[in-house]
Amino acid sequence: MINVWSLLSIVRINPFFWIVLAIGLLTGYFREAILLFFIVFVHEIGHAAAAVHFKWKLRKIELLPFGGVAEVEESGNKPIKEELIVILAGPIQHLWMIALSFLLVQTGGWSAYWHELFVWHNLVILCFNLLPILPLDGGKLVQLWFMERWSYKKAHLASIISSVSVLFIVAICTFILPFHLNMVLVLLFLIINNYLEWKQRHYRFMRFLTERNHLPNVEAKPLGVAVSPNLSVREAVRLLRRGYRHEFIFKNQKQQVSESLVLQALFDRKLTEPLHSLTTVPPRINSIEVKVQ
Repeated sequence: MINVWSLLSIVRINPFFWIVLAIGLLTGYFREAILLFFIVFVHEIGHAAAAVHFKWKLRKIELLPFGGVAEVEESGNKPIKEELIVILAGPIQHLWMIALSFLLVQTGGWSAYWHELFVWHNLVILCFNLLPILPLDGGKLVQLWFMERWSYKKAHLASIISSVSVLFIVAICTFILPFHLNMVLVLLFLIINNYLEWKQRHYRFMRFLTERNHLPNVEAKPLGVAVSPNLSVREAVRLLRRGYRHEFIFKNQKQQVSESLVLQALFDRKLTEPLHSLTTVPPRINSIEVKVQ
């Protein structure tokens, strides 16, 4: 059973959202801004409820003018199917809200004006959130699609490049169209977020590798990777994929090295060591002094 109060206690409102509410108050559209707040709140609670269902640890739920961000204590090692459901749990909320609005307007308990406004806001937030830009849900879906096919390192880099490319196009369209302060604020937030994502890409990759040492093997599928025995530890970890436990198999040889040995060598700072050296390292034995009588 999902504890609603525990979810509410970690809800945070992004400063950009306060600016949008302030603009609504100054321009006489405060009720419309509150309506927007409600839609975004339900959207983000959808993400949070799905995350709690899968027993993810939530840090906070941050509300943004176009959706939200549910920060969880994980580093890219959750099952891809679980993350897909968590991502889609936000956009799905708009569907039942739109359906409910159509039902209420038919009963007379909801005016045509508020119905049209409510449906319009839902559609705008839904469509905008599905743009393939990080950290929007569309950007996360694209990143997840890359993760399903490529190594974590390659997929994460590709998702950032893809996000920035689409963001560049959106920025051009924003400056061509008539000026809209809210859109400029949202665009500014996305630019800052993508810049930070790029700056922190190495840190995120190390978190991904660090967490793998503590993951249970039962949820990971075995995957053999044919590599050169001279491949370095630094290059080998770049081949690791989500949802798999890797065995590095040397080409034209019968030897292989497990992922756990490679990660151990990585954290022992043996970054340039070739993989074949890991198969010849003898176990560490505590030496003792023996006196011959």
